[in-house]
Amino acid sequence: MYLSTSRAADIAADPPAPKGPLRAVPGTVLALGMVSLFTDVSAEMVTAVLPLYLVAGLGMSPLAFGALDGLNQGATALLRLVGGRVSDRTNRRKLVAGTGYAISAACKAALLAVTTPWSVAAVLAADRTGKGLRTAPRDALISLSCPPGEQGRAFGVHRALDTAGALLGPLAAFGVLWVAVDGYEAVFTVSCCLAVLGVLVLALFVRESPAPAPAAGTPPVRALLRIPGLRRLCLTAAVLGLFTVGDAFLYLLLQRRLDLPTAWFPLLPVGTAAVFLLAAVPVGRLADRLGRHRVFLGGHLLLLGACLLLLAPVPPGPALVLGVLGLLGLFYAATDGVLMAAAGPLLPPGLRTTGLAVLQTAQALARFAGSLLFGAAWTLWGPGPALAAAAGGLLLALTATTLTTSAPAEEPPEG
Repeated sequence: MYLSTSRAADIAADPPAPKGPLRAVPGTVLALGMVSLFTDVSAEMVTAVLPLYLVAGLGMSPLAFGALDGLNQGATALLRLVGGRVSDRTNRRKLVAGTGYAISAACKAALLAVTTPWSVAAVLAADRTGKGLRTAPRDALISLSCPPGEQGRAFGVHRALDTAGALLGPLAAFGVLWVAVDGYEAVFTVSCCLAVLGVLVLALFVRESPAPAPAAGTPPVRALLRIPGLRRLCLTAAVLGLFTVGDAFLYLLLQRRLDLPTAWFPLLPVGTAAVFLLAAVPVGRLADRLGRHRVFLGGHLLLLGACLLLLAPVPPGPALVLGVLGLLGLFYAATDGVLMAAAGPLLPPGLRTTGLAVLQTAQALARFAGSLLFGAAWTLWGPGPALAAAAGGLLLALTATTLTTSAPAEEPPEG
């Protein structure tokens, strides 16, 4: 494929956005979306084969794999604070995000060299480090590249492209394994190439919007806590996150209801990703019109609906599958990018990355705690009572946050 130097320069300079659903979306947002698409295809290729590779191929016990996954998720949440703070202090968000993407790409190559379960675990931990570093700077680049009134659309476009990668990754992995039987090395090689391509797109086509650095000596956490709207968003995200049932648990419950063969199980996340992909941009535009805080709460109502549908005496069949996966995909469309779009305009440019990282960390830690609690409830009471308790907790949390927190004003602060 030939791409002229002048054309590359035009893209890097944020040309006028296309008409239609992508109108008013800067080129930087589209470029970051393509970076996320390539990176997610790469990551999901590995994720799709990883449990089988570690447990069946290298002999890691399922308990050890579960502990590894939980540890990696917790570490990612905390590292977002590091990436956010370094980005704001240096005013180099693209560099920090690019470093995170480059670390993850290097880890895909390292998977070709390691051969023991815990050496693979070390590589995966490094990969999580890259993800933790890049998430907040990437979202800050999106937020800073567009005006406050178009944040929902911008994040919706990015999340749609990101989800397209999550949709294509497992399919690509299965395609590679179909051609190369037990070809884990082939999967890792293709994954590495796609991750490197994502880094190149970021380096060539993402333009960093200038933002003033925070005043020297200003404690960032104290300054952020003085922003009432951010405090309310953090509280809302944390309280709701504590009662958010992870999609993996919902897939397991759906499989039990349907008595679904194991071979079909990997297609359940693909269905959710397809709905997320189709809904991300329209829901983002809706959030810009109706209010992002309101849409974020509405998204959790959809998750509650998915839980209640699994609890209801609905006959196993296509209606149950489409209902649960559809509600789950809409939940992600109404919460993932919408939360970042709600927070961005509240934060001064010099602290935007740190503020987004604080919000992401609050939500991620709450969801991690919620997963542990749900897993314990499942073990003690069984899946049905555990899901009923989670649904009741989510309903109470939605009621409490609606009554005690008002929608934050989505206007940029002074300075």
